Amino acid sequence: MLEIIYEDESYVAVNKPNGLLVHRTRIAEEKKEFALQMLRDQLGYQVYAAHRLDRGTSGVLLFAKNPESVTPMVKAFEEKLVDKVYYAIVRGYTPEKDTIDSPIRSDKDHKHKAPQDAATHYERMATVELPIPVGRYSTARYSLVKVVPETGRMHQIRKHFAHIRHYIVGDKRHGDWRHNQMFREQLESPIMLLHSASLAFAHPFQKSFIEIKAPLPQHFERLCLQFGWKEALLKEGFAHVQATDSGMA
Repeated sequence: MLEIIYEDESYVAVNKPNGLLVHRTRIAEEKKEFALQMLRDQLGYQVYAAHRLDRGTSGVLLFAKNPESVTPMVKAFEEKLVDKVYYAIVRGYTPEKDTIDSPIRSDKDHKHKAPQDAATHYERMATVELPIPVGRYSTARYSLVKVVPETGRMHQIRKHFAHIRHYIVGDKRHGDWRHNQMFREQLESPIMLLHSASLAFAHPFQKSFIEIKAPLPQHFERLCLQFGWKEALLKEGFAHVQATDSGMA
């Protein structure tokens, strides 16, 4: 059952778990479960995706409850009227704050398409250096980053952090396999550490501004606490984090 984190007469939002596709696609025909179908079965009526998240990305996923509600939200996303905030764990110590302004090239199925302008703003919230060798280095450094994409290109955040060589941990397609392997084997973390934490927008049918927040997945929170990032999480409004911190020397 999907965790519903917002609902009104027009929209419903869930906290999508990592690994779940939004809807059926030919690139993953072997998958039997999709967020669209699961939510429809859970609510007992048809719903319509207002935007998308990659299969490996967790967090806020918004659906419209009727066809009339889809168009204004899709338009709001296209016109950059929806504020989106993500969090990610990436390789290395990133700059404290920066903007990645680099065109996004289409994947191999759409090579004929021209690159699309794309901008991603980010801020480093915390860092850790682990006494675990990866590749030719005796230790491994990572950053917790708050990410605000200005545009919404496919795989934009993943491609942009790969572009600056601060790969998102667990990203099999655009990441660094050595760090992915270390997280999988040493830290029991086999999945991509990218989370859509909030969506904020002017409601198309109500005179109100809506902000929908999704708690961090348990495995993401566990790693943050293990890395000593509890204060950073609390500062960012993740007030539900565990009272104890296992810590890592």
